[in-house]
Amino acid sequence: MANNKSAKKRIEIAERNRLRNRTYKSSMRTLMKRCFAACDTYSVTPGDEAKSSVESSMRAAFSKIDKAVKVGVLHRNNGANQKSRLSAAVRKVLEPAS
Repeated sequence: MANNKSAKKRIEIAERNRLRNRTYKSSMRTLMKRCFAACDTYSVTPGDEAKSSVESSMRAAFSKIDKAVKVGVLHRNNGANQKSRLSAAVRKVLEPAS
């Protein structure tokens, strides 16, 4: 338990930041899952609509990851790793092994 005013304030700030970070991470994970699901859908039934769905979901996920890194929710290397995972999955689906 905090014994002075500044320690109590730090606890409040830490809780506020934790909640904000949780929303960023949750929405980022959701967008990533949507992108992976769109990739699976495209691999089963390829088409122009499915391809545009994959690309738009990837753009949305990249945007959210970049924002999380900018705000300080994620470390920049972690953000780069997540973007790399996404782009590798999309590349694997859109550009079959030649």
